Amino acid sequence: MADYWYNINTGQVEEGAKSSWKHLLGPYTTHAEASRALDRVHRNNQRWEEGGVDDDGDADVQDDDAQTS
Repeated sequence: MADYWYNINTGQVEEGAKSSWKHLLGPYTTHAEASRALDRVHRNNQRWEEGGVDDDGDADVQDDDAQTS
């Protein structure tokens, strides 16, 4: 199964990590997901700035399907 990486220098998606790790975001399971890597980074940065991240650096994302009692 292939993995996909977004290269921040070239702006291209790579199938398999072909470039230096310091230039790659990923891995992602699909080409389409990897192509949206910078959008995800921007959303995560925005959540961080708004305080929606816990102490471990994980985004505090609410699961809409979660049931509360």
